[in-house]
Amino acid sequence: MAFFYSKRKLRIREREEGGELNIVPYLDILMNLIMFMLLSITGLSAFGILNVNAPNYGGATTQLEEGDKPKLLLTVLISKKGFYVAATGGVLGQQQAANPAEAPPSIPKKGDGSYDFTALTESMVNVKKEFPAESKVIVGAEGDIPYEVLVQTMDAIRETPGRERKLLFTDVTLGAM
Repeated sequence: MAFFYSKRKLRIREREEGGELNIVPYLDILMNLIMFMLLSITGLSAFGILNVNAPNYGGATTQLEEGDKPKLLLTVLISKKGFYVAATGGVLGQQQAANPAEAPPSIPKKGDGSYDFTALTESMVNVKKEFPAESKVIVGAEGDIPYEVLVQTMDAIRETPGRERKLLFTDVTLGAM
């Protein structure tokens, strides 16, 4: 039996022209993913928003009317020593020093060097009992205080922990120290 080569296999094939790659379905999927991500990010960002105001540097002051009580200007300062809780009358604490820079903090750090957030919350509960209509507080921190401490301080000021959470001071203004 003889073996013959096919004429089709012997002739040189011409290069086939490559067709265009259809990327329309890929772009459709990509656009749907982008739209889904944008909508989900805007929807989920509402859950993580805290009401924080920037400090007001304007010189506008308001005059108190006869029936108005003076506003409580509550300030919580975070330092390396602990928390300084101050109000319109002065720094809340056991004793006052002659030099305010050397005054002991209102809520000192714990023995292990961590901040006492439960004592801060208890202090805020006591202030809220005296001024139930007040909701504003100014929070300041030294420059080298970690961001986590600032956030935990704002959480301790905003509400009580536990199952029965009560709102304390919800309008937080960040101030410079």
